[in-house]
Amino acid sequence: NKFKMNFLVTGGCGYIGTLLTKHLLSKKNKVTVVDNCWFGNFHKKSKRLKVIKKDIRNFEDLNIKGIDTIIHLANVANDPTVELNPTLSWEINVLASKLIARHAIKHKVKKIIFLSSGSVYGVKKEKKVTENLKLNPISVYNKTKMIAERVFLSFRDKIDIICLRPATVCGFSKRLRLDLTVNKLTYDAFYKKKIFVDGGDQIRPNIHIKDLIATINYFIFSKKKFMHNIYNVGFENLKISEIANKIKNKTNAKIIINKKRDIRSYRQDSSRLIKTGFK
Repeated sequence: NKFKMNFLVTGGCGYIGTLLTKHLLSKKNKVTVVDNCWFGNFHKKSKRLKVIKKDIRNFEDLNIKGIDTIIHLANVANDPTVELNPTLSWEINVLASKLIARHAIKHKVKKIIFLSSGSVYGVKKEKKVTENLKLNPISVYNKTKMIAERVFLSFRDKIDIICLRPATVCGFSKRLRLDLTVNKLTYDAFYKKKIFVDGGDQIRPNIHIKDLIATINYFIFSKKKFMHNIYNVGFENLKISEIANKIKNKTNAKIIINKKRDIRSYRQDSSRLIKTGFK
């Protein structure tokens, strides 16, 4: 029962965490998942997997001796959920980050990979939204992500920190999220034969969940010295109407446009990541 590396994944029962954990286990690693399991637990039992049902605000109670890398995914995700209880979201998304970093340093964890969000830039005029631009987060969720990054970066002289800013994730996971652009439009197209678009001219960068897992894998196992702590992870910048049309071509669903616009419009440029040799 020898394993290669020992990982801790917060939010390991979530949309991304479920697939990431499966991926890490397939490479013969040991994984500890810390998740309060609000949305269930879709993991198959494994000798190398331990699922701890716990709120990350109590992270310092955990025994993390021997953990090599923490991948921090747990958060109150997306704008509407955060709005239900902004105070709770600050506690979970920001204060817990400090607890995780401190506890990790105390127990000699080598690396933390934090999944932030490409939405921290807010609405930008620039065509190329790179990591050097100023952050203008427009929602409480975006703000919690920005501040959590700052918290982690404040510890970077004591532990290796990588902050990833993914675009809107799409693709299949056992713990599927249907509040994400491509997933939602596809689901509606298939089951309702209608694609509901609010506005349509707003731009969203997208990333397939498997590409995001590959990126995390790259930052875990690569022998390279990375120059930066922050990396965008996005692919194409498409208008919502373009995404809807791509889905329509596959499903013959009817597009229904609601004039009420969703003002969230983001672009992302991932040249920094590509230049490190990632494909």
